[in-house]
Amino acid sequence: MKYLLWLLKAAIFFTLFAFALNNQHDATVYFFFGTSWRAPLVLVVLAAFAGGLVVGALGMLPGWWKHRSAAAQLPGAADTAGGAPTTPTATTDLPAVRQHGL
Repeated sequence: MKYLLWLLKAAIFFTLFAFALNNQHDATVYFFFGTSWRAPLVLVVLAAFAGGLVVGALGMLPGWWKHRSAAAQLPGAADTAGGAPTTPTATTDLPAVRQHGL
């Protein structure tokens, strides 16, 4: 199984490498106010992918902060490694938190 995964990774790498070699022609990206960027197509695709990752991560930050602050307010969150309270507590005004095992 380990060799099959390495073979799959090698196939993906060589496919992307061949894509990069086949797309070395210049591409022009036009921005606002008459500005443009001229670069190899592979760099344009890579920049678009990296920009999408950044925008996606920034879009998820408010949710991460919200869940992190809600978890920090749980009783006994700092006492145990799993975040479960050590003693039963009365009901709180925090919303119910579901725990999913991976």
